[in-house]
Amino acid sequence: MFKSPVDPQKFETLIELNGLINSDYSESRTLLTRILESATRLTDGEASSLLLVNPENQRLYFEIALGSKGEDVQKFSLKKGEGIAGWVFEHNRSLIVNDVSTDSRYFGDIGRKVGFSTQRILAVPMRIRDECVGVLEIINRRSGRDFEEEDRQWLEVFANQAALAIQNAQSFERVRNEITSLQDQIATDRGYHTFVGSSRVIREKLDLVSRVSQTDSSVLILGESGVGKELFAEQIHLQSKRADKPLIRVNCAALPEPLLESELFGHVKGAYTDASSNRRGRFELADGGTIFLDEIAELPLTIQAKMLRVIQQRTFEKLGSSEPITVDVRIIAATNRDIEQAVEQGSFRNDLYYRLNVLPLHVPPLRQRQEDIPELAEFFLQKVRRETKKAVRGFTDEAMEALLSYTWPGNVRELENAVERAVVICSGDMISPTDLILQETEPAKREQYAERPLKDAVNLFKRHYIEGALRARGWNQTETAKTLGIQRTYLSRLIKELDITR
Repeated sequence: MFKSPVDPQKFETLIELNGLINSDYSESRTLLTRILESATRLTDGEASSLLLVNPENQRLYFEIALGSKGEDVQKFSLKKGEGIAGWVFEHNRSLIVNDVSTDSRYFGDIGRKVGFSTQRILAVPMRIRDECVGVLEIINRRSGRDFEEEDRQWLEVFANQAALAIQNAQSFERVRNEITSLQDQIATDRGYHTFVGSSRVIREKLDLVSRVSQTDSSVLILGESGVGKELFAEQIHLQSKRADKPLIRVNCAALPEPLLESELFGHVKGAYTDASSNRRGRFELADGGTIFLDEIAELPLTIQAKMLRVIQQRTFEKLGSSEPITVDVRIIAATNRDIEQAVEQGSFRNDLYYRLNVLPLHVPPLRQRQEDIPELAEFFLQKVRRETKKAVRGFTDEAMEALLSYTWPGNVRELENAVERAVVICSGDMISPTDLILQETEPAKREQYAERPLKDAVNLFKRHYIEGALRARGWNQTETAKTLGIQRTYLSRLIKELDITR
């Protein structure tokens, strides 16, 4: 293949990349970035791009772009046959153009818009089973020399490695999506939700969940509306010895008092006008398992006394009956209200509160755990995409920044609604900030830093700033460190200290 002796440095880099391709399928973007970095360095390139084909609209998208204008270039796409890269895609052939000003195939609009001067281009197809799935493109040479045939040969080798990485990643992603979909379906069939969240604060809460789930003590889950209190109740039940027994859910605010008492404790025939037959209540149905009482602070005082007896003695009477019924039920309650204030105001019994509050669990609002937003947004995107069959690939960097800077008064529930709405109204294959329809004032944006110690607020800002810089550069730490004006080793230490993950 090569006419001249093989360059030992290039050969060593090729072996290193081959090892990476065969070991890490989950971080395909990082791997593709490494491939492009190596290809750029070993061809003495000034800038470079890795473009992938969207099979649905046959357009080339700048998946990764390196160089001084890389971040700006990633906002563009090319039609089949448009520009040098488009020509390579259309003809599935490599191309060397050492003077773009004399080549009619050159498309200079992108360079003019981002302010980058292009003189030379070397572009090769990335193939999977002889089909072009993307293009590797090197722009200019730092030395100012022309691209040569040997450069084309090496770049084709790197393109083959990139194509292999894409194939592995696609297979991995397909299997992972199938597993996730199956897990979601199983969970849905059993009446449970998929739990998403890996921020430090959520990991701490899940650690607490794993410990409290091993007991039968009552748990009181506190948190704003939409934070996912029910999901934490599910996790407590699923990790307990009662997991194979029912988890019965009751929204205490959804029913008027007479119906709520019947719903909780059941009734006998003739207990009231419409009671035409005996009925088992939720406590009886939960025998051996767990009962989740959502919006517990809305429980009427008359029913609170009966609830206290169930907690203390595990016995109750059905509505219209004096016969005691004994049950073995673990109680998990939740509220978004200030229940201590309700106790002070007399709308909630003090003794019932203390019986419920044996193991308190406070779920933080989404604005205090922004680290979970990208993962949650991607989860909801995959879910809506499966339901709507729309080919939306993801979020633009600007859209993700909008998600991270918004304070989410409706928490996770509002985020899910925003993503679903964005997928429905999105006209392209990437969700933009306008698709999200988020409106907020500056004071609300500052709320995420309010009531935090100065050190925590500074670290939160650092985390958002560094994460945004990494995301804009395809998580390339070398390029990000240069942009931030710091050493790469210092950036790596900050990433570890601030618990930044993709």
